Amino acid sequence: MKPSRPLYEREPEIQAATEALNALCGAQAIGGLLVFSGEGGIGKTALLAEIQTMAADRCTVWSARGGETVTSVPFHVVRQLLQPALDELSLDDRLELFGDWYEITAPALGLAQPSGPQPDPQGVRDGLDHVVRGLATRLSHRPLLLVVDDAHWADGESLAWLSRFTAHLHELPVLVVQAQRPKELADRGDDWVADWSPAAGGPESKSRLVRVALRALTPDATAELVRAALGEHADDPFCREVWAVTGGNPYEAVELVAKVQDNQLPPVEESAGELRELGASARGSGLVARLERLGTNANRFAWAAAVLGTEISQELAASLAGMTPAEAADCTARLRDARIVTGFDPLEFVHPLIASTIYRSIPSATRTAFHGRAAWAITEAGMGAAAASRHLLEVHPEADQDVVRQLREAARQHLAVGAPEAARRCLERALREPPRPEDHAPVLYELGCATLLSSPPTTVRHLRTALEMPGLDDALRVDATFRLAAALAHNNELREAAATLASEAARTAPGPGLMRLQAAHFQWEGMQAEEVDAPGRSRRLANNTRHLAGRDNAERALVNGSPARGLGWTDAEWGFEFPTMVGITYAFTDQLDRAESLFSEAVRAFEISGWSGAHLAFAHTLMGLVHRRRGKLAEAEGFLREGLRLADRVGTGLAVQWDAACLLIDTLLARGRTAEARLVADRYKFGAPWPSAMVLPDGPCVHGRLLLAEGRTKEAIAELESIGAALEARERFNGVWAPWAGDLARALRDEDPVRAAELANRARQHAERFGTDTAIGEALRCLALFAPEEEAHRLLADAVRHLTASDSQYELALARYDYGVATRDRRELAQAQKLAVRCGAEELVERAQRAGASIRSSE
Repeated sequence: MKPSRPLYEREPEIQAATEALNALCGAQAIGGLLVFSGEGGIGKTALLAEIQTMAADRCTVWSARGGETVTSVPFHVVRQLLQPALDELSLDDRLELFGDWYEITAPALGLAQPSGPQPDPQGVRDGLDHVVRGLATRLSHRPLLLVVDDAHWADGESLAWLSRFTAHLHELPVLVVQAQRPKELADRGDDWVADWSPAAGGPESKSRLVRVALRALTPDATAELVRAALGEHADDPFCREVWAVTGGNPYEAVELVAKVQDNQLPPVEESAGELRELGASARGSGLVARLERLGTNANRFAWAAAVLGTEISQELAASLAGMTPAEAADCTARLRDARIVTGFDPLEFVHPLIASTIYRSIPSATRTAFHGRAAWAITEAGMGAAAASRHLLEVHPEADQDVVRQLREAARQHLAVGAPEAARRCLERALREPPRPEDHAPVLYELGCATLLSSPPTTVRHLRTALEMPGLDDALRVDATFRLAAALAHNNELREAAATLASEAARTAPGPGLMRLQAAHFQWEGMQAEEVDAPGRSRRLANNTRHLAGRDNAERALVNGSPARGLGWTDAEWGFEFPTMVGITYAFTDQLDRAESLFSEAVRAFEISGWSGAHLAFAHTLMGLVHRRRGKLAEAEGFLREGLRLADRVGTGLAVQWDAACLLIDTLLARGRTAEARLVADRYKFGAPWPSAMVLPDGPCVHGRLLLAEGRTKEAIAELESIGAALEARERFNGVWAPWAGDLARALRDEDPVRAAELANRARQHAERFGTDTAIGEALRCLALFAPEEEAHRLLADAVRHLTASDSQYELALARYDYGVATRDRRELAQAQKLAVRCGAEELVERAQRAGASIRSSE
């Protein structure tokens, strides 16, 4: 495909673009990512413009551009990309397009006011994915081309979305073409392309990732450019000097040639000596000097435009420069004639290098004053604190309490649209103003809350400092302590979380606040893997709750088995941990219907609220737990793999990853897929050292079970003995949560049958004390291994009876299998096989088939 305008020595780039567009517009509509990189002025923008021209008749093209002065504006690039298309839709069409994501994602795009709980940034990104997929579907007859120029200056929120969206381009008829300066992007730490590969996005045959580094023009290409503009009579020494002055940089070469034309300089060897002076006027101090020669007004107007950055309102620039509309129009004309700006209203700088040079040339005090005036003008125009905040971030601290107020309000607005990093910047800047002494701790508290999802360690630091200072009233102290404990817990510091709550509870007067602290204290204390005095905690809990009559939500966790009003999954006051603990208790005490109802509500609540990061990952994990307990192993595996997929997008080493991996390994072992279980264990480093929080179910027990399945019996025995001793010392006897005793007894059956029988008998005693049918049935099934034949038959029959009542279908299938083998009852084995098929326990199906065939052949 031939370029529509002169692009010198860009054949490889045009070829890459042509191939990408052909793949996009072909029968299979293969999407992909095309990245052009190079220094400023190397020709990236011209290349992107050419690609858009090439695609105009074949694709729907949306474009956006980052800006050096707007990197702090959340979703700036995303809004540029999507808003033109969304503006063409009616409200009804938008609502249909967004679906359930409207309240979550529309505020980030400036299409609706925020409502509901603070959105999870991952939820906003998922909503953006949904919107773009929907738009791409609507444009099914014309594939979609997204063009992002100056990606190194894109805002962090847009980069975070693009980095994840581009990993799935193989699934969509969408091509993303981006241009960037690699050094600037690396300096920001946002090189979102670096970790993406075709294999990461899907099958390599359906993925495209192409990166092209643009090079400077050769002397021959520079000579061709010069002669195209000045005529064929431009001689070789003159053209060679143009190349030497510009280093083959296309932008600088074009500008230098334009200066030659402006000065009517003959393009011959005798003029070559003047080129260096002319070239200097296109950049750096030379550009600044050229701007100054346009006059004071034009210079000041250019400064105002540089402060505003992109999509520059002529009226706003005039206001900043202190000019009348007529003066602003005159300045615009001068700057246009000098090839500094283009357009009328809005204005844009001809090249980002010009904008950067002018912005950096503004005297520091003047630049700060401009930013202050811009913030005031934006606020006066009713555009809101969030819009003004990028300018407030640049003004000098002067203990201005109005600035503090505006920054705090901007932080609230940023949080409401799912931009916690933007909120963090505003609150950190507010602290530098600084606020009044009595407001310092509340601002620190707000900063801690803003970083809770993104950085628990940062939250810990800010909330601890806030609690050490005066200024928090009693209600804020309770809330700050509650959130501090949650951050410590999610940072794998459960013991410190419990101690922090206990300390604050000791100084808190009786009332709802104290009960909230006490409840959280018992929660984090009970979740510790190495809790010292579990029986004592239970006694204290019983004593503290003896007087409660369920008068309000501080005293009543459930209503008809569901969280009480105000204690829902997205409740900001109590958090999701309380209904989680209730549901987990249901799951391990054979109340599976109640557990499933709670956890289904969790999935729904998190999806509706856009909490699709770690929260939704945990909800899927909990649904996997319910299905594992029911014996629906295939369904459990599906939920658990989805939980891990969602969690992996958030980070590594998360509590939910430990839980989901543990349950998935346990589920795969139940299905007889030991090799897959080992892959999961290795991928997630499942093993010692264990986290400070209990793993769901007990991690070392499941690890020991994995070792047994792999035939590593000695290692398994050592691990199960160690965890058994630790759990018994803490009086933790729930054999469903921690089935170490039964597994250890089976492992020791041949080596030490006496001790194995003792373990099985003690496990039965603990199970009967615990009292659930699953615990008792499993204990009886194990004990039958060590009983005389008739006694074993009776024990297994009792195990079947208990497990039938428990709704634990997989354990029931095991009990029926054991009973059928022991009594040589083919009908019982057939029932076991039928249950195993229903559960998805492939290995147990085969064992039951073999056992039945063996009995049949011997009859």
